[in-house]
Amino acid sequence: MFVAVEPFDVLILSVADKGASDKYEVLGRCVVPLSDVEMRLDEKPVRCLWYEFVKQEKIRSVGNILMSISLEGGYHVLDKSTCDSSDLRTTAKQLWKSSVGVLELGILNAQALKPMKRRDGQATTDAYCVAKYGVKWVTTRTITDSLSPTWNEHYTWEVFDPCTVLTIGVFDDSNLQGGDKVEGVKDSRIGKVRIRLSTLQTDRVYARSYQLMLFHNTGVRKTGEIYLTVRFICSSSLNTTYMYSQPLLPKMHYLQNLSIADESYLRHHAQQIIIMRLKCADPPMGKEVVEYMLEIGPSMWSIRKSRVNFFRLMAILEAVAKRFDHICNWRNPIITFLIHILFIILVLNPKLILPTFFLSLSLISIWNYRKKPMHPPLTDICLSCADTALPDELSEEFDGFPTSFSPDIVSMRYDRLRMIAATIQTVVGDWATQGERLLSLRSWRDPRATAVFLIFCLVSSILFIVTPFRVVTLLTGFYTLRHPWFRFKLPSMTLNFFRRLPTSTDCML
Repeated sequence: MFVAVEPFDVLILSVADKGASDKYEVLGRCVVPLSDVEMRLDEKPVRCLWYEFVKQEKIRSVGNILMSISLEGGYHVLDKSTCDSSDLRTTAKQLWKSSVGVLELGILNAQALKPMKRRDGQATTDAYCVAKYGVKWVTTRTITDSLSPTWNEHYTWEVFDPCTVLTIGVFDDSNLQGGDKVEGVKDSRIGKVRIRLSTLQTDRVYARSYQLMLFHNTGVRKTGEIYLTVRFICSSSLNTTYMYSQPLLPKMHYLQNLSIADESYLRHHAQQIIIMRLKCADPPMGKEVVEYMLEIGPSMWSIRKSRVNFFRLMAILEAVAKRFDHICNWRNPIITFLIHILFIILVLNPKLILPTFFLSLSLISIWNYRKKPMHPPLTDICLSCADTALPDELSEEFDGFPTSFSPDIVSMRYDRLRMIAATIQTVVGDWATQGERLLSLRSWRDPRATAVFLIFCLVSSILFIVTPFRVVTLLTGFYTLRHPWFRFKLPSMTLNFFRRLPTSTDCML
């Protein structure tokens, strides 16, 4: 698969003969104009055609080859990751759906920008903004010699999916003196803002300042504020809501999905094509600007990102466990007492379980309405662990591939990585141990334990036959919600029995 760009050119396929010394002799080539290639819109197979190979020097036929060639109109080539993309439409325009609204952006001014260079002995900044949504890139005029520039420029985009992201970047123009872009002179980054359209209320004007931050290998630095106005005008609330039930990507991505390697390969080539096109635009846009807007860079190992993902997962688990722990340990006796009453009602009338569950979720959502955010969320330094990352961790995160550091530093980082991998290895081993203990209950590897388990299962089956299920459920719930007076710090008999079961660690080297 290749990335084809309009206006379409030709596909050139060469056939070569490999010699004994790894030298290739071109036997012929086939030139296929892409304008003659059919566009596939669904998962139907592409018909195969015979194509003629021609000797380049003598322009004579040297053979034929059977190929199936098609332009894949049902796919979409992403220029960013799916969760941060601003355009999710198919390649074929005939498959596009009607727009669901219009996005309006006003880039008003910036305040307290950090100076990015010195001119005539004065620290200054020549700031301009770049905004990207969908395939449309816009650039504001450059305000020279000002740390508080005012643009007052407004732009609009058509919106085809509300779950997309608008990106605004602020840069310092380093090419004012020369007029045209000078090779080797790069515009400096000042900061970037991302706004997800789904967090915007319909037809409401959001006017506020956004903090600009620059994150690099020395840490995070606040570089100023930018004042924006954003409004999402929805043409039909019903169509916008209907989009939430549709697949995020075009259907072909699910009917004949691409591998992760193919997606990365195509995304990389699409990004390079965008860089080349914007470089030739009027006014031209530097490669460093496009890379920053598309977040092109080394996406290698990062201790900071690993820590962030771990904290995100733990925050979710902790929120659930904390609420359950408060109920079981009677932190709020009134709520726990109400839970007891609700539990008895649900056990006596199981038909109310699902209605009560969904009713509770709806009441919680209504209660949380008073806490809804008034503005789109901002970049969170604490959530990103950018303020607690060590300098060496940041240096490793921004290091390219292959590494450019000395062997001593690489050796130190390798040892640190081994320590982290050892922790992951231990956790995975613990999960495997618990699974093997479950399987050992019926394998007679420990005859005493399996015999006890067998007797327990036989007795439990008789008790569950004799005892009504509602009584068993009530006793289990009351035992789980028992008061802390009846709780003990020592592990239970069941947990002690489970931890004594054998595992495969005895057979490992």
